[in-house]
Amino acid sequence: MSYGSQPSLSERLADDIVEIIRTERLTPGDALASSRELARRFEVTTPTVREALRRLEATGVVEFRHGSGTYVGPGVDRRLLANPHQPRSDRASVLELVGARLVLEPAIAAAAAHHQEADGVRQLELATGNALLPPEESLRQSVHFHVALAEASGNTLLREAVEALLHVRAREQVEIRHRYNDRERDHAEHVEIYEAVRSGDATAAERLTREHLTSIREAVLAADFPEGDDAR
Repeated sequence: MSYGSQPSLSERLADDIVEIIRTERLTPGDALASSRELARRFEVTTPTVREALRRLEATGVVEFRHGSGTYVGPGVDRRLLANPHQPRSDRASVLELVGARLVLEPAIAAAAAHHQEADGVRQLELATGNALLPPEESLRQSVHFHVALAEASGNTLLREAVEALLHVRAREQVEIRHRYNDRERDHAEHVEIYEAVRSGDATAAERLTREHLTSIREAVLAADFPEGDDAR
């Protein structure tokens, strides 16, 4: 007996397109074949291909560029997906994100200091400047500082976990940047964490990351939120 409905043609086609991306080892920013080419390849209609691509666009697996074509999107490797209809962020949801990061990131920073892989440390250095950018712009950067910190640990799963967490709770992360709004302080703290990682000081990297996130938590607790927010 079969439980649940069978996937639609566009759903199966979306899976086939993802398989192409993986088989051909395409990465974010790489161009995909045109809808017509994909339709010929899979012997389906062009509208069916477009429907499949729209499904993939919704999860960030592909992205459309007007007048240019379809490209692999930043969500191609994500295991967790954001709900596009999630409720408005409040103090409780923002504190929940900070709390999760406090559990994960200090230990990740220590691991990065132990690992000290050259390319990862270099990417971390480049990402320190993101703190100086406006909140929404910082999330659009190709390398987010805290994702780069996880990348520097040498553990791909940790990098995916932090990246997925920040994507799923992107609204809360923007709220954090608005509340923790001293750009120079944020940048200086990122630089200190980077320097501890670069020098291989795991104890300092862990402590500085915990202090940084604790300061963010305090800023969120002290900030004004819309009336009706009953978080404590």
